[in-house]
Amino acid sequence: MVQLSPAPVPTRKDESRSHRGPIGSRMFWAVLLGLALVLAARIWLIAPVVVASDSMEPTMGEGGVALLLKPGPDPGKVSAGTVVVFPHPEDGSTTVKRVVATGGQSVEIRDALLFVDGQEVAEPFVDHSRIDGTWFGPAEVPQGHVFVMGDNRGVSVDSRHFGTVPAEDLEAAVLLPPWK
Repeated sequence: MVQLSPAPVPTRKDESRSHRGPIGSRMFWAVLLGLALVLAARIWLIAPVVVASDSMEPTMGEGGVALLLKPGPDPGKVSAGTVVVFPHPEDGSTTVKRVVATGGQSVEIRDALLFVDGQEVAEPFVDHSRIDGTWFGPAEVPQGHVFVMGDNRGVSVDSRHFGTVPAEDLEAAVLLPPWK
């Protein structure tokens, strides 16, 4: 009995790829796509900001770099506790503060403690002993606006000084806390 084996298939070197150089490689295109995605995210989604003052300590110290999620939060869905970035109402500089109340709510500070709609708000990030004896309000937040404050209430220039901020002016929300 004679056994037949299949004829060997001739292998052909793919010469069309060998002369392309690095542009033809999949690795090149993967790296290029990755860089494009990082650049797009940097332009439209994520941006760094340097914290310019100590008004957000201890959450964010002066000179720290925070990552922002752009575009800003949906004006109709921004909530208390969100740390946001907006142009300062008086000079247009980039300002980082925490939203403490939204449209339709009342804000008051009684002996350093924050009250929203008459209820005390727990704020573990605020050192109340440094601002003991501080009083403010009550103040009503207009619809479509937010009331912002720095975590370092004793030195922060915020809505207590310049008033509420239109929610549509919020440019970004802080994604990651800063690092030095």
